[in-house]
Amino acid sequence: MRIREMMASDWDAVSRIYADGIATGFATFEKDIPDYGSWDTNHMKSCRLVAIKEDKILGWAALSPVSSRCVYGGVGEVSVYIEKDSRRMGVGELLMESLIRESEKEGLWTLQSGIFPENKGSIRLHEKVGFRYIGKRERVGNLDGVWKDNLLYERRSTIVGI
Repeated sequence: MRIREMMASDWDAVSRIYADGIATGFATFEKDIPDYGSWDTNHMKSCRLVAIKEDKILGWAALSPVSSRCVYGGVGEVSVYIEKDSRRMGVGELLMESLIRESEKEGLWTLQSGIFPENKGSIRLHEKVGFRYIGKRERVGNLDGVWKDNLLYERRSTIVGI
């Protein structure tokens, strides 16, 4: 398995993996897959990665800016999605470790994630790569008529912004 930069031509595979995540009901508040142009606009141009094995994309990770305010320019929101048949095989850990390295090369000092409490796999992954639990936003969003909590996790760089 290897990690490489995500390309626009990967969007079909990336969006299918994203759709699988949406279908779980505990990966995101999103309900629909955006077109590539919308997704591209809402994510940083750097720090977009895919995990590949034998030319098959097994997962992806990307960062979104948390704010347009310049003081938050070094803070990115993590998205990480693993193809359903590739979970629990180390794909997420490899992607996250690579995303952390790439984010630090880009000068980011903080990565943050909002995770549904029932997404135990994502919680374990984030904790394994050095994220810490910050707190819980109770009933912060509604998904299909159900109010959902969101757990906040962050990782501060040990080499940028110290």
